[in-house]
Amino acid sequence: MESHQLFGYSVTGAGLSYSSSYQISPSIPNRFFGSFKFDIGNSPSSPFSNHFDCDTITTLSDSREQYSTTDNLSGASPSCNSSLESGNHFHQLSPTLLQDANSSQNVKYTLLQLETALMAPDDEDITMSDTSLGESSRPQTSGQTTRAWSQDHHGSCVIQPRQRQSDEGALIEEHQKQMEEAKFQSIPPGNLKQLLIACAKALAENNINDFDKLIGKARIAVSIGGEPIQRLGAYLVEGLVARKELSGNNIYRALRCREPESNDLLSYMRILYEICPYLKFGYMAANGAIAEACKNDERIHIIDFQIAQGTQWITLLQALAAKPDGAPHVRITGIDDPVNKHARGDGLEAVHRRLAAISEKFNIPIEFHGVPVFAPDVTPDMLDIRPGEALAVNFPLQLHHTPDESVDVSNPRDGLLRMVKSLNPKVVTLVEQESNTNTTPFLTRFIETLDYYLAMFESIDVTLPRDQKERIGVEQHCLAKDIVNVIACEGKERVERHELFGKWKSRLIMAGFRQYPLSSYVNSVIRSLLRCYSEHYTLVEKDGAMLLGWKNRNLISASAWN
Repeated sequence: MESHQLFGYSVTGAGLSYSSSYQISPSIPNRFFGSFKFDIGNSPSSPFSNHFDCDTITTLSDSREQYSTTDNLSGASPSCNSSLESGNHFHQLSPTLLQDANSSQNVKYTLLQLETALMAPDDEDITMSDTSLGESSRPQTSGQTTRAWSQDHHGSCVIQPRQRQSDEGALIEEHQKQMEEAKFQSIPPGNLKQLLIACAKALAENNINDFDKLIGKARIAVSIGGEPIQRLGAYLVEGLVARKELSGNNIYRALRCREPESNDLLSYMRILYEICPYLKFGYMAANGAIAEACKNDERIHIIDFQIAQGTQWITLLQALAAKPDGAPHVRITGIDDPVNKHARGDGLEAVHRRLAAISEKFNIPIEFHGVPVFAPDVTPDMLDIRPGEALAVNFPLQLHHTPDESVDVSNPRDGLLRMVKSLNPKVVTLVEQESNTNTTPFLTRFIETLDYYLAMFESIDVTLPRDQKERIGVEQHCLAKDIVNVIACEGKERVERHELFGKWKSRLIMAGFRQYPLSSYVNSVIRSLLRCYSEHYTLVEKDGAMLLGWKNRNLISASAWN
């Protein structure tokens, strides 16, 4: 039982660990957003509080672009009684109009005038009135476009602007309404997934009028207590609204800075750890690769770029302690940004105390050194590399937080890998979400996020009842923050930048690494583990990596390098 609890601690900060802890609806624990006062949605089903109060948050006014059709519906006359269609008006032309054409030039000029009058565009009315009479030769009828020929005292044509009919505005409005109804009717009734994609498409095209209408429909359809797509949809809707209002980073920072009480967050992470095999899979793969690579070494140095609680190393330390030739000396350097201390309830000193207890329990010498900095800021001097030690480096669901060349021209992501390669490690383990959200355009990224997290929400759904508050807490506190960041943030503000294994493989090879085969023993242990869960979980080997998935969707990749 103690092992389970410790493992529960270890997942904090591994890409799935942060979320808010404050009230979001009457059915949710009252710790989600507290007394924030920032309007991000007025729906009572909103998974986030409607109000935020933070010095760094600025309420932005709406600037909505009104939609209007560009079609000119007045190009054709609504009347079939145009005087142009009646030949009797041609007889009203003055004989002098042609009699004065006593030269070829006059004939051409006169014909040009006549052609101009006959071929005038439809958005002009051509009336020919007898100026000597001072009135039109034909009375105009209401609701009818009238064209009449007139002649001035010199026989020239007079072109007068047409008066727009009073019903044209109504026709345009009706046409617009029909177009919008046809557009929205293309979304199958009850297909929430297509509705959410339509919302994202409207936002991507900056069609705010359509977005507001669609997001209103989506708000009614989502629910944090409903089916997986409805629950995920609740967070996607808030992410879309935050993107429109440019408030995504404020929400993300608030979620990071206003963590729930340590015991509550650890409870949520422990539940996620127990009900889904994703985190266990990553830790078992890393532990197995390091144990295999360092099995004959007497001194081992593990650099963990997301130490969290430190308890992910329990099984490895226990296995090393049981070696027939005696336990090796193990030194662990734990890197963790200062924000993660909320999940520990304390600084890195808490990790040190926990590892000391493990050392005493399993009778294995353990030395711990904490480095409270962000991963891209780590330098070799901070790591205290010593000769004679077998060096192992672990990146557990963390490397995607380091920006790449699309965000920073210095490319910190590849730079960090090159720095690690310069340390000449015996093995490097990489565990990452199998998702493509780094450099893809917004709409593609939204669809990818929807697909990825829908699989995860479905896997949670088979274990925890929908009316159980613990399930709501797990989804809010462990997943919502990442979803909002992927959808609502851009540039340096977007820190959730996942890549598929093929891209990670290219980066590691470019940095000088070679792939290290995962042992068949670890593979068999993980397959045994999955038998304790739903039959819908899948495990495949591809390009030297192991991929854990739900049904047809791969979710987590694990690989080793040297």
